[in-house]
Amino acid sequence: MAPIAKALKYLTVPAIDKHTATIIFAHGLGDTGQGWEPVAKMLNRDPSLNHVKWILPHSPQKQITANMGMSMPAWCNARAYEVTYGRRMLSSVQSLNDLISAEVEAGIEPHRIVIGGFSQGGALSLLTGLTSGRKLAGVVVLSGWLPIHKKFKSMLSEHTSSTPVFWGHGTKDPLVTHKMGKDSEAYLLANCGVQTAKDDKVNGIVFKSYQGMQHSACEEELQDLASWLRVIVPKEKSAYQKQEGQL
Repeated sequence: MAPIAKALKYLTVPAIDKHTATIIFAHGLGDTGQGWEPVAKMLNRDPSLNHVKWILPHSPQKQITANMGMSMPAWCNARAYEVTYGRRMLSSVQSLNDLISAEVEAGIEPHRIVIGGFSQGGALSLLTGLTSGRKLAGVVVLSGWLPIHKKFKSMLSEHTSSTPVFWGHGTKDPLVTHKMGKDSEAYLLANCGVQTAKDDKVNGIVFKSYQGMQHSACEEELQDLASWLRVIVPKEKSAYQKQEGQL
């Protein structure tokens, strides 16, 4: 059993229009929620996404073995930069679930909540979003990977196969390699009931590769993400939501 989560500190980018959807986005190793505030504000200015509130949590400070024991913001201690260390993320999964619960209690339906993240935060978003007892709007993974494969299979929920996933990854990423991302996608497709999104937008994984991009984000990736979000959490009902019986 994972330890009881402590309340996370976070910053909020409020919706400009009436708040009807929420994105909870987790930063990567050594960063804070402030690192993604400019992106949230940029996407919030899009008239088709200005109904979205962004919650950008700050991870606790942890001593990172892979960085000679230095203390820095992290969702778990990384003993090495490898796929397996995600088992130490489970307490952070509970912390993000607490943020989701707070949004639901405030009146936002689970199918209007997106969970996402970059790098270590992307791995955390997969662990959270694809194992949630609630049917969330979708999961965003930027330069991330699927940790603890064997453990993950035992954590799957009834909503795993029907939860949309947007995955963006640079082909020249030296830290979380493009191969790690594609291998993670392949594992989900082969073992977890997840499918490739047929129309490139809804149920299943949309995996986008960005030529030459390293461990970062780029304008093309963010524009692709915005297009995906317009379908997943639109202001008005979409054909996807009508099909799913949502709203």
